[in-house]
Amino acid sequence: MKKIYLHNKIPVIFKENKNTPRMALCLYFKIEEQEKKAGLYSILNRLLMQGTTNRSAEELAMELDENAIECYSEMKHDFVRFKVICLNEDIEKALSILEDVVKNSTMNDFSKEVVKMKGEIEAELDSPKSRAADAFYKTIFDGLSYGHTYTKTLEAADSITEEEVKESYKNLLEKAPKVMSLVGDFDEKEMTEKLNKHFGTLSNPPKEANDDNVEHLTKNATIKVKKNDASQAQIFQGWRVPTIFAKDYPVLMLLNTILGASGLSSRLFVELRDKKGLAYVVRSSYEVYDRAAAFSVYIATEPKNIKTSLEGFEYEINRIKTTPVDETELENAKNNLIGKRQFFTETNLQQSSLYSFYEDKGLGYDFEEKLIAAVKKVTAEDIQRAANEYLKDPHVLTVLAPEEYLEF
Repeated sequence: MKKIYLHNKIPVIFKENKNTPRMALCLYFKIEEQEKKAGLYSILNRLLMQGTTNRSAEELAMELDENAIECYSEMKHDFVRFKVICLNEDIEKALSILEDVVKNSTMNDFSKEVVKMKGEIEAELDSPKSRAADAFYKTIFDGLSYGHTYTKTLEAADSITEEEVKESYKNLLEKAPKVMSLVGDFDEKEMTEKLNKHFGTLSNPPKEANDDNVEHLTKNATIKVKKNDASQAQIFQGWRVPTIFAKDYPVLMLLNTILGASGLSSRLFVELRDKKGLAYVVRSSYEVYDRAAAFSVYIATEPKNIKTSLEGFEYEINRIKTTPVDETELENAKNNLIGKRQFFTETNLQQSSLYSFYEDKGLGYDFEEKLIAAVKKVTAEDIQRAANEYLKDPHVLTVLAPEEYLEF
């Protein structure tokens, strides 16, 4: 594995996996400017594959299908990425198509895609869990684009114009730092020439410095969502915590694993579901973005159990704050976390995506190795310290339930 640079200084991560029949390529556009209206980048992403000045949407889909090439885009809060998978012998055609999509997308069917997006969001918000999660993330990431949830997007969708979407993509093309990665069986010199041919003229400004300062919440917030036909209560409780750039990132990952992310063996599952029978579903989550991150606990339970569930959360969080994790539990958590992460690099596409993800963040394409090494060094004292430092007020609590159960 190595890093080279195109003529325009776009870094490209090369990983040669010999005797694999399909190559995988990722191209990242870093989003450094938060979207001005909720949903703007989502609409942009939906339009990217709707044809180019050289190919209609139908022609593009047909050409990809005829050549067994997968080419699609994904929008996340901090980046837009293109992914391409093709047979080794079709890499030139795949690069040509990707270049056309990147440079010449017409973004047709704007109105149609807005209507489709709104319909899909409204359907998703029929789910009690989705509606509760929407209220939770809208609050915990208030003031940041990470808080641009489904309901925020619905509110803003009709105010977004086609011109704004096209201007946003023009800005990404011209102003976004870019990263590429290619994994498969290829000749490095030949692929360098091909990538320079197709992408060596893209604008590629330098990245802004990453800021690992956490924007803390200023006060507790409790959001009660009334849904009288809900058979379960949906409860989220969370805190703003450091991001991937912080030294405590591996500590928080393990804290998450111990509390609720390791399935049947996690503390919340054992104590609240197995022993107390409170939960249909119970877990914890650590969601990380460039400018902010949230650590949360979640339970789906009978509405009558809301108060007992909140007491259960409080008890388990206090326990991990006051009683050091024993070495066996800590070691099991490390093995669980490291074992799961091995699944992230099974295919060429997974490898390509992971290496460019880390490079896009400025952490270096080999960050996974450093992360695993750091996880192995985490101590019980680190876990206890992090729990006390980060899982404390202020917090956000969201509860969805029938109205009669919301007095707690």
